[in-house]
Amino acid sequence: MDTSAYVQGSSSPFDFLNFDLTTPQPKQDADLLKNLSFIPGLKEILMLRQVHALEHATVWVLSETRNTQTPISRPSPVQVDNELLGGLSTDQGFYLYGEVNISDLRRAVTLALHRLTNGEWDLAVHPRCGTNLSVTMLLAAGLAVGVNLMLPFRPVEQLIGLGLAATTASELAPDLGLIAQRYITTAIPFNLAVDNITISRDVWGRQGHFIKVTWRDSH
Repeated sequence: MDTSAYVQGSSSPFDFLNFDLTTPQPKQDADLLKNLSFIPGLKEILMLRQVHALEHATVWVLSETRNTQTPISRPSPVQVDNELLGGLSTDQGFYLYGEVNISDLRRAVTLALHRLTNGEWDLAVHPRCGTNLSVTMLLAAGLAVGVNLMLPFRPVEQLIGLGLAATTASELAPDLGLIAQRYITTAIPFNLAVDNITISRDVWGRQGHFIKVTWRDSH
């Protein structure tokens, strides 16, 4: 049976699976939500990943301004990090901690969103992200369990094995953490629009600026 005509003109409900994992696609999350809208909490997860990327990019942009003393609208050729700034992402927006002028923050968020959605995808990952710590802990725990099972149950061998496991985890974790950020915990915010920026407190009572975002369909 010749099915070429049918395949060419068909629209499968699983077409959204045919995307490039290495290149962010503007309609990727919107299509995913459209086809899997029956999954509870999916929109919140997708928003959280996009907000997470915007949080990182905003910290990068503010760090460029503070550390290089260049205009906020001029991209820096080298990423610099201001360790006095930090953030916390939610599915409604993110908190930005640290001394920052709200006008500078407003411009930084706008610029960060623009740069992310126009190809500067490296801004979505950050070395101080909690994802890196989580990856380090999981990797160290996994290697420790493996060492415990493979080596003889004698103190000397176990101590040597645990030392090797900790060293291996510390060497591998930074790169694995960045990979986890890029493909799991962040996504390019093609569907986010900045709503407003207010001074607020998080669930632990820490004060910071809260950047509220809303979901929009891709252009």
